[in-house]
Amino acid sequence: MLIQLDRIRDQPLEWEETLEIAPEFLADAGLVALSAPRWQGRCDFTDPGHYLSGSLDYRQTLACGRCLGEVEEAISTAVNLLIISRPGKPEEEEQQLDEQDLNVVHLVGEELDTAPIFLEQMQLNVPMKPLCREDCQGLCPHCGENRNKVSCSCESQVVDPRWAALKGLRGTLGND
Repeated sequence: MLIQLDRIRDQPLEWEETLEIAPEFLADAGLVALSAPRWQGRCDFTDPGHYLSGSLDYRQTLACGRCLGEVEEAISTAVNLLIISRPGKPEEEEQQLDEQDLNVVHLVGEELDTAPIFLEQMQLNVPMKPLCREDCQGLCPHCGENRNKVSCSCESQVVDPRWAALKGLRGTLGND
């Protein structure tokens, strides 16, 4: 959605929309499915710019990082940003950001596209290593069974074949 900031002075702009986003659009291989996100908010004129406050609500389904089972979670996140617009071209040089700059968007011109903000917030809500539960036992590295559902009979401690020769030395040195 495009917001014309120069039109927001006395009256705030309020919006509510539901968007269709494909899971492939977010850069995460573990993301299986997304519900249609509901994005609503308000933009007010303040000094020195505009204040955007909103919320994002949706459900996401992820693959567990250990057992590959599906993990479904409800996401509800708040977005609060200060939008500072200035005329002219964007600055070419790099700038160092401080912690207080993380909630500030510097914009060239008076038109704010909310899509990058929306997508950034969704990406921030995808965990790096989702788990179906804290004590997930994962997949057996030998037979591939889900250890949460089946107790397999595979040997739990398999010796790396590269170290097998050293195991024979242990008995010859008398250090059992």
